[in-house]
Amino acid sequence: DHYFVPASNAKLFSAALALTRLGAAFTFQTRVLAETPPDELGRVRGPLRLAGGGDPNLSARAVPYRMGPVTGNPLAAIEDLADQLVASGVRRVDGDIVGDDTWYVWQPYAEGWAVDDPQSDDGPPISALSLADNVLTLSVHPGAAIGDVAALSLLPACEFYRIDNRVRTVAPGGERRIYFQRIPGSRDAQLWGAIPLRDRGLDLLIGVEDPAQFAAQALKTALARRGVAVSGSAIAEHLFPDALASLDRAPEPAPLPGIELARHVSVPLIEDLRIIAKVSQNLHAEMALRAVGRARRHVGSFEAGMAEMKTFLAEAGIDPAGYNLLDGSGLSRLDLVTPSTVLKLLRYMYHSPARDQWISILPVAAQDGTLGSRFGGTAAAGRVYAKTGTLSHVSALSGYLQRPGGAWVAFSILVNNYGGQTAAEVRGVMDRICTLILE
Repeated sequence: DHYFVPASNAKLFSAALALTRLGAAFTFQTRVLAETPPDELGRVRGPLRLAGGGDPNLSARAVPYRMGPVTGNPLAAIEDLADQLVASGVRRVDGDIVGDDTWYVWQPYAEGWAVDDPQSDDGPPISALSLADNVLTLSVHPGAAIGDVAALSLLPACEFYRIDNRVRTVAPGGERRIYFQRIPGSRDAQLWGAIPLRDRGLDLLIGVEDPAQFAAQALKTALARRGVAVSGSAIAEHLFPDALASLDRAPEPAPLPGIELARHVSVPLIEDLRIIAKVSQNLHAEMALRAVGRARRHVGSFEAGMAEMKTFLAEAGIDPAGYNLLDGSGLSRLDLVTPSTVLKLLRYMYHSPARDQWISILPVAAQDGTLGSRFGGTAAAGRVYAKTGTLSHVSALSGYLQRPGGAWVAFSILVNNYGGQTAAEVRGVMDRICTLILE
């Protein structure tokens, strides 16, 4: 009954909420709208609106989930939309490409996130129009000769930041030291350090400052490759919090105006819940919370999602004094829960109609997700279904064990404020507790 920072064990709450409130078959739609259809010359008068609907998987990630690195084209969904536009007759756009993420309120960061979280893939901005997890992969390789600046490449190949590259190529065998800095809110980034000649290179994962504008730029580029001229720019349109009378409930908003020229429909929600839980995907968990708010309260905001969360947890018999959640992912250092609260949630979901789907989203010991390399060669392999959680000085593991006799046990182990031990040592103790429960 003591409070602990749960780290990514908070995803148990947002995933359970989304599965219960939206259902496993729920889907998201991303659309391209125009004010008028293309004329006989293929010209669209006015802007093209790329309207996000909260799809978290406009990316190269394999769906359904499978172990292994993310490969493929991160812009595949955008390429498909561009193909549909050309097929609909679009040859020229006399206007801007508008990245519209107004399906959710523009609240890009949660309370309690660290200032450096948005620089990386840990905490990229939360948007209803999210492309490639709102992350750019910046690859740094040595130049052609000693003294040359490092060679840079981006995936997706989309110029978005102004990068001041001061990484120098040094003699083979030297130390690789590469540093990156970007102040949140700025498009200016600094890269400095040294990389040895013939070094294998380094990939840096960088959060995208404005996902909606980034997606609009990607669509504009995709259209240009297909010979479609666009006279305007790639811009973003957001729904700011001050535009709403209330952030936790509203009347159903009017649909976006315009004629639909292209559409992408997501995979069923259950597939993304597996990604959220198994790889601990922060952005997707935040989007799931807002998807519930939008579907149930007509506001895609943190406040609406959390209001629905409180109602859901009350239905599960959970005392509001047992938790204080300020985001959907667990990245916030201000989140607090008690282990008994986690157990009540686990018990509720185990006895719910969605039990089998719920257990299926969790990492499995020695088999997949964040437990793929844990419990190997032990009696717990294949018998622990649990969500991990990691922050500085925080380690968590909560879920279920299936005993050899068939009985299921729910457990929650939350560890905070350790200093003398390494994270691996703490995880070892937690894993040993699990094997003892099995015995």
